[in-house]
Amino acid sequence: HQQGVFMKCNIGHTDRVLRMTVGVTLMGLAGFGITGPWAWIGVVPLLTGMIGNCPAYTLLGINTAKK
Repeated sequence: HQQGVFMKCNIGHTDRVLRMTVGVTLMGLAGFGITGPWAWIGVVPLLTGMIGNCPAYTLLGINTAKK
């Protein structure tokens, strides 16, 4: 199956794991009231890590995925 240019995987394995870890950590801190509600921004790195595509990387021409 073929993906469009905006959904092409541009995040490598290590990058994905780090993004998801940071995202879950931030959301957990917010959920337990340890930080303010700003930490719910962790949903962004979590989702980009899960889908394997970062729109900012696309705009900046960055690709950490193996070719």
